[in-house]
Order: sequence, then structure tokens, then C-alpha cells
Amino acid sequence: MSAALRVVVADDQALVRAGFRMILTADGIEVVAEATNGTEAVDAVRQHRPDVVLMDIRMPGMDGLTATRQILSGAAEAPRVIMLTTFDLDHYVYAALTAGASGFLLKDVTPEQLVGAVRLVRTGDALLAPAITRRLVQHFAHHDAEAPPLHRDLAALTPRELEVLGLLAHGLSNAELAARLHLSEATVKTHVARILAKLGLRDRVQAVVVAYRTGLAAPSGETRSRRPAGPCDIFPGR
Repeated sequence: MSAALRVVVADDQALVRAGFRMILTADGIEVVAEATNGTEAVDAVRQHRPDVVLMDIRMPGMDGLTATRQILSGAAEAPRVIMLTTFDLDHYVYAALTAGASGFLLKDVTPEQLVGAVRLVRTGDALLAPAITRRLVQHFAHHDAEAPPLHRDLAALTPRELEVLGLLAHGLSNAELAARLHLSEATVKTHVARILAKLGLRDRVQAVVVAYRTGLAAPSGETRSRRPAGPCDIFPGR
């Protein structure tokens, strides 16, 4: 029998923490600690070594973004972090994803969606909803339009892996990728795993960011065929 999935819940609202604990515990997921701010969250992760952290963005003292950066910075066995917010237009979305978060949830999420998200990111996948993908595209379209492209060295990727990475940037699931490329889902998973390994990325969220930062994917929705040259570590410590 596999070990229980272990979670830390970080939120400054007691009712939110209690509700999430009840939902997760009912599904067999162990909540090993609760935190009311970022400092407590960092301490809880160090003490309990959870698999997943549910991290509120806006908390007094150290906020969730700062805490996420501290938890994920240079940690070989860091947990997955799902960011929580009340507002779907929260301007911290891009910063949260580039900080290394593996997902983003609204606090009005259903119990089924919460449990599903926690179990999903634990497997190494990312909770990247189409709305979040659109927000990333909008960021590059409106904020980085005049900035020179930043990139890692994508030369290690095969033509097929470049194609998969470009499609990932537009929020396609493994099933959708398989259908688009006429491949099995198992083959798609292998391609995604190799892309993450070759580029030193944690998950699909970071892969999407890299695709746009490299210029491989365009905000218009097109995937560019050119191969950017030269490394640029846009995720320090990874």
C-alpha cells in the first residue's frame, strides 16, 4: 500500500484551512500541518516534508509568493505548490507560475476539483487550466512585446519534442496532444518527460513559460519553427 499523500495548508483564514482539511482528510489525504502566513509555511515544509503545499498568495507578513520561492529554491526534494486565490484575475498569476508553482486554484473550487488537483500535481503533472494559459499568453503579448526573446538552449530537443513543447504552450492535455500528433498517450508522456528532463524543468507549467520566453510559441497561437540558439537560465537553481 502506498504512503498517504501529505499536504500542508497555508492560508490566513481559519475557515478556509478547516474546510480544506475536512475535504482532503475525507479523501484519505493527510494534512500534516496548517500555516497562517508564509513564514509558518516555510517552517512547516522543513519540519514535515509534505508532498504538496496549498499556498494562499495573500497572507500577512511573508506572502505566498515569497514563501514559494524559498521552499522551491534549490531544493532537490521540494514539494509541489498549488497557489490559492480568491480572484481569477489576480495579477500575481504570472509571478506565481514563474516562482515554480505547479498549479493555481480559486478558493471556491469544488471538493472534487481540490482533491483532483492535489493528486494530479503529486504525480509530477501540472494544473494548467486554459484560463491560466491565456493569461501567460497575454503577459507575453502585452508586457514582453518589445523585449528580446530569452531562452534556454533548445538544441537538445528533437524536432518532435520541439513540436510537443510548442503545443504544450497552448494548454493541450496529453490526450489532446496524442490526438493532434496521432500518437498514443504513453508516447506523449514520454516526450513530455524527456523535454522536462533535457531542459531541467519541474513540470508543464515551466515548460509553457519556456516556450514563450524562447519565442518557440507566439502569443498569436502559432508555434514557430525556428530553433532559438544559446542558453539562458530563466529558472535559477533548477
